[in-house]
Amino acid sequence: MLLVRPLILATLMVLPGGAQSVSDRFRENYATWEKRLEKGDGSGVRKAAEAVIQKEGAAVNPSDYNEMRALVGAMDVAARACVLDGAWEDAVLYLQKASSTAAENLNNAEATFGKVRKEHEQKLQDWKGAVAQQEKRLKDLEAQPGLTEAQMKLRGQIRAFLEEHRTAIDHSEKALKEIDGLLSQIRNVRVAYEKSLEEWKTFLEKEKLEISQVGSSAKYVAEKLPQVRVDETKPFFDRLAYARRLKRLDPSNPGCAEFVSSLAGSEESTPTKDASPAKAKKKSSKRR
Repeated sequence: MLLVRPLILATLMVLPGGAQSVSDRFRENYATWEKRLEKGDGSGVRKAAEAVIQKEGAAVNPSDYNEMRALVGAMDVAARACVLDGAWEDAVLYLQKASSTAAENLNNAEATFGKVRKEHEQKLQDWKGAVAQQEKRLKDLEAQPGLTEAQMKLRGQIRAFLEEHRTAIDHSEKALKEIDGLLSQIRNVRVAYEKSLEEWKTFLEKEKLEISQVGSSAKYVAEKLPQVRVDETKPFFDRLAYARRLKRLDPSNPGCAEFVSSLAGSEESTPTKDASPAKAKKKSSKRR
């Protein structure tokens, strides 16, 4: 069974301003969300993540790569909560949003940092050329048998110039490495969600085909339930997610309700098959 795994978004920067950003809310709630998912609270975590996506997410500036990464993280949490709740079609919808947001973030970041990168590369070329000239000049100067006061002053100026420009070169080279590392991280996130989305689409298509082959959701659930019950090798998250999925496919099957309750530790209300992600209210937004 394929499940959406958490993509920890590290190095989220603290942004100034009175209003909380997506990265603020994500950072504050992520550990709590994870603990609640571990205990089986899919619906509660889904509501909490959706609230962040709809409120703070609506104000995200697409050019802010850090906030976009946090928004993707919130969508990832919502998707995994949907998986745990058995609402796998909804999980795919959130994966689609996460994948498209990650792709948009990469495109914007490559455009923004591409310009910065070119500036650094041009400066490096200029500075290295200037350093090479001054190094030769200093070498010729120091090769002379005796230096006048003016020449010694010039030597000091050249050395100061070289020190300043070598520091600038070191700074730019480090900046290029940081830019490349950041773009690599953003690119990896996009690839991960593209892959996860395709895997889940394939998984649901397979489920749909199997239901069609046996004739009905009820028959499919009747066949699958005993298999899921006896397979105790799977993690708690996987077993509960599958149990809730079967209950969602056939709410009338008493065995599903009993199995879900035995895993979750309490009775749960019967979910509807056509549950869908809550829609955000229309509001002004920076995102277009």
